[in-house]
Amino acid sequence: MSKRYNKGLKTPDFDRAVDRYFYEMDQRFSSGHKGLYTISLAFVFFGVLGLIWMIPFPKLGFLVRMHMDTFLNWGSFYIAIIIYLYLRLAPTLSYAMLFTIGVMSFFIVQLEYLERDGGPAVWLVCTVLTIIGVSTTFLQIRKIPHHTAWIDVWRLLTIGPIWLWSKVFIDLKIKY
Repeated sequence: MSKRYNKGLKTPDFDRAVDRYFYEMDQRFSSGHKGLYTISLAFVFFGVLGLIWMIPFPKLGFLVRMHMDTFLNWGSFYIAIIIYLYLRLAPTLSYAMLFTIGVMSFFIVQLEYLERDGGPAVWLVCTVLTIIGVSTTFLQIRKIPHHTAWIDVWRLLTIGPIWLWSKVFIDLKIKY
């Protein structure tokens, strides 16, 4: 390939890793519908959070004595890890995700109350939402004209929520 064809294909330099990730995601997934990505990634994130939340947590004596045993579960550790990883990428966006996770946690607790009163099992609702979200995401990815590697799909599922929050921050002219 001659130098003439390579001139316009230069990737910009980035100061932060998150800027490079977002640039690559913009290049890969820009042809998709952002609203549909938002809904499908929210379903995936909520479903996975709910499934992890419902894994039984061991009863620790000191937590039971202090009546704090209902506040700690595997979801708490999952949230801490996710927020830490997002905080390392982009602190401001991690705060937006913390707010989002707080809202999702509220709805998971409401689903627990609904299950207690005879409603559907939380794990079942979360599994269905995860399957719908993953299926919708893959259908969106199949519409992309170029080949998408599995690492790009993984990145969309893991970093996708803060990527979408970055679009909101850009629209509101908030620096992240």
